[in-house]
Amino acid sequence: MSEVAERYATIARGFAARASGVTEDQWANRTPCPEWTVRDLVGHVVNTTRRVHGNLGEPVEDPDLDGDLVAQFAEARRAIESALADPGRAAQVVSGMFGEQSFESLVGRLLCSDTLLHTWDLARATGQDERLDPVAVERCAEFLAPMDEAIRRPGGFAPKVAPVQGADDQTLLLNFCGRHP
Repeated sequence: MSEVAERYATIARGFAARASGVTEDQWANRTPCPEWTVRDLVGHVVNTTRRVHGNLGEPVEDPDLDGDLVAQFAEARRAIESALADPGRAAQVVSGMFGEQSFESLVGRLLCSDTLLHTWDLARATGQDERLDPVAVERCAEFLAPMDEAIRRPGGFAPKVAPVQGADDQTLLLNFCGRHP
């Protein structure tokens, strides 16, 4: 299993655990993403996961926001993990917002980062464990740092938050992404 496949599996397990921990009365909770409820956020992660997989030429179906989003994420996650386990599909060159790259690279950069950050958002919105995998945090920070101001736009990241002295890596990443842990 490649480093990306392992990292994605770790991140996806964390997101799935938080999504499974959402209670019926929490789906309408607000999240750190100002315009999203918990349902919207989980739907976004399902949608992003499906769209990344769609870069392999697979059809992409919009999430059913009124349906079982936990099951929809599990299905989308399995598709990504299956593609990463196939060396030919993992190496397939795809085009996207970051230019041409291998499918594995797209997962390792975009999908891992998006899912990781929204794991924290989901945990914060529902009162669950907010700790993120430290290796995933480090890799996400490496990916996002060079894009700094380019990611701060409507529908993107909020302005950076000044970190407190001695902040840990997770807090530094969240502050960089405009979140207040």
